[in-house]
Amino acid sequence: MVVVGQPNASVMTPFASDSALVDYLKDLSDRERKRAEEERERRRQDCTSPSDSVAVLSGRLTDAETGEPLIGGNVFLPAVERGAATDINGDYSIIGIPAGVYDVHYSYAGYEPQTLSKVELCNRHPSPVDVALVSGGVGEVVVAYERPFGVTGQSITNNQVDGVDEGGIVKLMGDHLVILRRGRLFTVDIGGGVLVSVDAADLSPPGLDPQAAWYDELLIVGRTAIVIGYSYARFGTEVILFDVGVDGHLTYRSTYHLRSNDYYSWQGYAGRVVEGRLVFYTPLVLGRRTLTHQNEKVEDQLPALRLWSGDADGAFVPVASATDVFRPARDLIGIDLALHTITSCAVSDGALDCQATVAIGPRSREFYVSRSAVYAWGSGRYSRRGRGRPVLYRLPLDGSPPSAVGVTGSPINPFSFHEASDALLVAVSEWPETRWTWNSERPAQKLSLLRIPHSAFGDGSDEAPPSWYRTLPAPAAINVNRFVGDHLLYGSSYASDYRLLGVRWDDPSTVSTLPMGHTVERVEQMGESAVVVGENGSDLHFTPVRLGGRLRSERSHRLRGMAQSESRSHGFFYRPTGDEHGMLGLPVRHWGAHREWLNEGSASVVYLQNEGLDLRRLGTLDADSEPVDDACIASCVDWYGNARPLFLGDRVFALMGYEIVEGRIETGQIREVERTSFAPAHVQTTR
Repeated sequence: MVVVGQPNASVMTPFASDSALVDYLKDLSDRERKRAEEERERRRQDCTSPSDSVAVLSGRLTDAETGEPLIGGNVFLPAVERGAATDINGDYSIIGIPAGVYDVHYSYAGYEPQTLSKVELCNRHPSPVDVALVSGGVGEVVVAYERPFGVTGQSITNNQVDGVDEGGIVKLMGDHLVILRRGRLFTVDIGGGVLVSVDAADLSPPGLDPQAAWYDELLIVGRTAIVIGYSYARFGTEVILFDVGVDGHLTYRSTYHLRSNDYYSWQGYAGRVVEGRLVFYTPLVLGRRTLTHQNEKVEDQLPALRLWSGDADGAFVPVASATDVFRPARDLIGIDLALHTITSCAVSDGALDCQATVAIGPRSREFYVSRSAVYAWGSGRYSRRGRGRPVLYRLPLDGSPPSAVGVTGSPINPFSFHEASDALLVAVSEWPETRWTWNSERPAQKLSLLRIPHSAFGDGSDEAPPSWYRTLPAPAAINVNRFVGDHLLYGSSYASDYRLLGVRWDDPSTVSTLPMGHTVERVEQMGESAVVVGENGSDLHFTPVRLGGRLRSERSHRLRGMAQSESRSHGFFYRPTGDEHGMLGLPVRHWGAHREWLNEGSASVVYLQNEGLDLRRLGTLDADSEPVDDACIASCVDWYGNARPLFLGDRVFALMGYEIVEGRIETGQIREVERTSFAPAHVQTTR
């Protein structure tokens, strides 16, 4: 394990026993209940003022069992015929209500409706009215959770950290590509200059209903292909293992079910392989029912793993006990909490041997995986009201106890983190709640560079002092950032501000500002330099940026009438061939098509040659325009994309939907030499 710095000798405290954990949660719940009662009494007294003639009703709608937000739920006041729908956080707000006492109806498809009677509303000391609904069946829940729009295991996609392989949709195992697509696993032989579809397998074994399951990420350990997904029917993470033979044939081995809430993020991936071990992050929300129900066993609320056995679930086996749950030495809010869980598994003979480390903290999260630790930034919506400060947890991958430090604000996305030899660097916005899942698309403001020495992580009682935050000049709407080399680069994908800003993280006294002539939609490393991708009107631009004491942009390359086809980091890939020389690839589409990759094949993958930071177009490899009826049975929306540029030695490929296309560079242009379809109902190879 790589050691990047020694944390403080003080670490977070584990619970001594099941009863200690129960007592802690009960105390939090009791204190929160008392605070809520005092708040209601203040509101009753204040609402007698005649000046409080107009009120606001706001709060959050959640699942009573899991604490997960209910998106698109209905809130209605019959007396004034006013209502609202909940947003992606489950939050709602109805403004301009005459002050008074109301009955409020709450409903959500698949859940038992609930009515709160005699809710007193006025505009002084407005408190959130949070409601938890009880599920009335699984079927409708699926709709509610639909998402919005040569070397074994060698990484062939864009990873944030060297030596930390991220989950993805395509991996290399020996002479075979292993591909995850729409509920199935495929293998394609690329050895010996050939391109041949070999095998396909459904991910769900017989007896396990794949409906309401989303199979998102593929990883490789040895000769084992590992798929990580989430089931909304079984409310847990699923881990499926296949053996991949030297001939490319797939053999199903096992399916595991980890008790958890959804891990999905619009920007990041949950799974990693670090030094041959499977490592993945999952949250387990401590909802109101967990905090107050007295008849449930503690082990039923903690992370546990079970093996699918034929037509019945096996028994859950705990991967963490109460003594594996650590708490920071600070007050936490008695609601809106989660168990942030890092599960590390040895993979052998188609089986998992797992252990988990758990930190209790605010439920909203963003996380980052380095070669030595997982960092989880926990915050909650109550931070916006001054109740509870965010906490940054450090969970070492070697199994040693976690540590924590108090922080302010929140990171924009997983690319806001960088682990240096002596400190953790985080690009922090002023927003007090992390923007996990789709919220990372939301713009941030007032960016700061936070530098936390590794020695500062302790029992969680300390706060990062203001002197550790260096305020940076920023666009009005920041939503793209990335550490490249020794620089933090950031900008906005909004058309109002065509600038890239950058600062050396080891000397943040000077900030460089570069006019881009286009938006900043993507920042990627390109050898020792960077490349910025963005739009201006209907054109797509690639601008090389030379790193140094001050940033310097080079001539931009423009693709007319084109736009990115995918926004995830894995859509881009760069192959260096020398100093300031190499080739990059990116899925693109015709400008104006809206997220066509969610349900359709990508239009093409474009390739550019980098010659001394002068970019030149080599051409595109294009997908077959014929639609494919794949009889999809699960994961029928491509949340993680469906296209990738692939560079394997001197060979150049494009994965597009159900096709692998190989190209060859001749006289400065790329041309197609072979393609194969691995679609379940349409398997053929053409030259």
